[in-house]
Amino acid sequence: MTTTGTQGAYATVNGLRMYYEVHGSGRPLILLHGGMLTIDLSFGAVLPALTEQHQAIGVELQGHGHTEDIDRAPRLDVLADDVVALMDHLGLERADILGYSLGGLVATELAVRHPGRVDRLVLVATHFRPDGYHPEIFDPRQDSPLLPTEAHFAEMQRAYAAVAPDPDHFEAFLERLQPTVVGFRGWSDEQLRALTAPTLLVIGDRDFIRVEHAAAIHDLIPNAHLAVLPNCTHMDLMRRADLLPAVRPFLER
Repeated sequence: MTTTGTQGAYATVNGLRMYYEVHGSGRPLILLHGGMLTIDLSFGAVLPALTEQHQAIGVELQGHGHTEDIDRAPRLDVLADDVVALMDHLGLERADILGYSLGGLVATELAVRHPGRVDRLVLVATHFRPDGYHPEIFDPRQDSPLLPTEAHFAEMQRAYAAVAPDPDHFEAFLERLQPTVVGFRGWSDEQLRALTAPTLLVIGDRDFIRVEHAAAIHDLIPNAHLAVLPNCTHMDLMRRADLLPAVRPFLER
């Protein structure tokens, strides 16, 4: 599929009316946003550069942005299968996939479940096991400088309210999404070693995710590369100028 310009549309997949946008032309690159974020909040800073060589297809997962929430748990396997169903709808047998945070978990699950659908995999701010996070991230006080600020949450709520089918559903869906992340059990060594797509892992040195964890996963995944951005938090990553010099050469094979 080749489409120029920008197109926002909906596709009915697995009982979900899923919103997606198509930007630019070239090799297909599916963009999967972070938790409680939109396409624009996650990728607005990098889309112009990515569309120089790719047809970037931004997806809003169940309960995010323009896409409604429905009566099913937003588990990783369900969300990954929704993306595959969207690929089928668009006539895409394979695509590069870039996932950020929650989107990185969905992208990894997709690559594990449907390896034949993935060409190249970029996983930004993604952990692979529960111990991948710094312990302070789960501290009940929630006062770590690594965590999103009140300003970040306010930005998320404004973006959600501007486009969501039910603008008042933000807090309720945030609660529904928590088990997906908090209950996350991860993938086995065998599953990660079986990934066939060339993979780029990108984290910040002040991310939720421990650098040691990213390095250990890098050693498990065949044909993997690791980039660590300096003085960079989880929320900064997709807006950093030095992200693109890491991602674009990897994608522009």
